[in-house]
Amino acid sequence: MPILRLLHLALMAPLLMPLPGFSATAGGAEALAREHGCLACHGLTRKQVGPGFAQIAGRYGNDPAAPSQLTAKIRDGSVGAWGRVIMPRQPHVTDTDAKALAGWILSQPTPSR
Repeated sequence: MPILRLLHLALMAPLLMPLPGFSATAGGAEALAREHGCLACHGLTRKQVGPGFAQIAGRYGNDPAAPSQLTAKIRDGSVGAWGRVIMPRQPHVTDTDAKALAGWILSQPTPSR
């Protein structure tokens, strides 16, 4: 029996480790969003100036290209994806932080109507 437990732990350990480029916890990613001022324009669920994070996840969550595209939008900015609202460039956000933020944003639950 102890061998089975060790095997189980060995198989489960990689699942418990954070993915490279992503914050170890949802709280850590939310702290990044606060630190970088994301919540000044984005709500967690609803639109403020820009769309809410849950709205972004609802639109792009099933797109396999979304993490890299969202990472680029965070750093380089964009316009037109959500109407005429401009997402300004955020060059102070590191690529690692942008990847972590993108993963966290895309993991948000879809807003209820």
